[in-house]
Amino acid sequence: MWMTEAWHKRRRMEALQGNERRATGEVRKKPQKNHKRTTEELQKEGQNMNPFFHILIIVGILILLYLLFIMPRMLHKPDMEPFKGVLYAHRGLHRNGSDAPENSMEAFRRAVDAGFGIELDVQLTKDKVPVVFHDYTLKRMCGAEGKVCDYTFEELQQFPLIGSSEKIPKFEEVCRLVSGKVPLIVELKIEKTDSSVCPAADAVLKDYPGLYCIESFNPLGVYWYRRNRPRIVRGQLSDAFLLGGQNVNLILFLVEMLLLNFITKPDFIAYNHRHQGNLSRRLCHGLYRNTAVAYTIKSEEELRRARKHFDIYIFDSFYPQEST
Repeated sequence: MWMTEAWHKRRRMEALQGNERRATGEVRKKPQKNHKRTTEELQKEGQNMNPFFHILIIVGILILLYLLFIMPRMLHKPDMEPFKGVLYAHRGLHRNGSDAPENSMEAFRRAVDAGFGIELDVQLTKDKVPVVFHDYTLKRMCGAEGKVCDYTFEELQQFPLIGSSEKIPKFEEVCRLVSGKVPLIVELKIEKTDSSVCPAADAVLKDYPGLYCIESFNPLGVYWYRRNRPRIVRGQLSDAFLLGGQNVNLILFLVEMLLLNFITKPDFIAYNHRHQGNLSRRLCHGLYRNTAVAYTIKSEEELRRARKHFDIYIFDSFYPQEST
């Protein structure tokens, strides 16, 4: 009996002590397995993952900047369809050594008669007359020393174009000959930083009655038209300069990769058709739906291949079976 009373007494004492511990917050909890990660563990894991996410962020920013840099004109885009229904004769319908050499009045006359559009080159003489001539120097086409800009227009008339009686024509004379019968692609020749050919050519073209656009390898020429004649269709000429083995500087690299488009905002990209795979060119055409011009097509086979990647075609050295 006395053992039973002692046991009950001990149980009552333990119950009273338990109540006191619960009241004071001193209840001993059964140790449990901690399924939650500690703050230190999370911070450590975050530190380990940060470099990876930093790299992703940097790569993402670089890709975004690249896409912004190569972006052509996207707002108030001109209608390019009128330019697409014709093939363009490079420097006229010419054959050097004949009576219709490149960039001659006779070559342009033949292109008009055949219904081909015309691609031609414009630069300035010493007396600031816009003339149609491709090379900066006279050696190849005239057998003379010096540059076009070293002579006045009258002085240049002493030099016949290779193998013919044709002379270097004024741009104004060519415009009067064509007179809107076929579209023109006018390449502005800017050797360095002097873009004075732009306002000079524009003065001739302002009253031109036909369809024309301008293009240049030099972004300064394209930018001049963006700033001063935003409604005129403008294009950036480019090539794979690195693959060509040229002495490539920073500007040529930027032009090759079309990284100055964000400044010039071209309406079309004219690219050497042999290097149609250039990533920037393909993105401009595919992503931004920018018009793609191919130069210089020299056979029916090249024309057939170029039709898969371009919209407008400039040809040379053969007579296409079709004019479109």
